[in-house]
Formats: sequence, C-alpha cells, structure tokens
Amino acid sequence: MAPRFKEKYRSEVVASLRDEFSYPNVNQVPRLEKIVVNMGVGEAAQDAKALDAAMADMAIITG
Repeated sequence: MAPRFKEKYRSEVVASLRDEFSYPNVNQVPRLEKIVVNMGVGEAAQDAKALDAAMADMAIITG
C-alpha cells in the first residue's frame, strides 16, 4: 500500500502537470525525492509536557 501523499501525487498532481506543461511522457514530470519537516522546540526541550505536545502536533501534521 502506497502512502496517501504518493497516491494523491500520482493520480492528481502528475495529471495536472502533464496537462499544464504538455509533457508527452509521464517520466518527464518532475518527481519529489524527499520531504523534510522541521520544527524548533526551543523551551519545550526543558519541559517534558510541552515536548510531548510538540511531538503530538508533529504527528498530526505528518500523518
């Protein structure tokens, strides 16, 4: 089973890019290689409860 974002990219984004830029071949469409999500925790590094909340937020954002 492919990740949701990858399936959405393949089914919607690639088709849209092919139409917009007239790519004759699906392999000419740019691909995503890596997605990096970064979050500074600052003072939460000292407070375990705040760090847990930050980790929960990151889990919600990234899926």
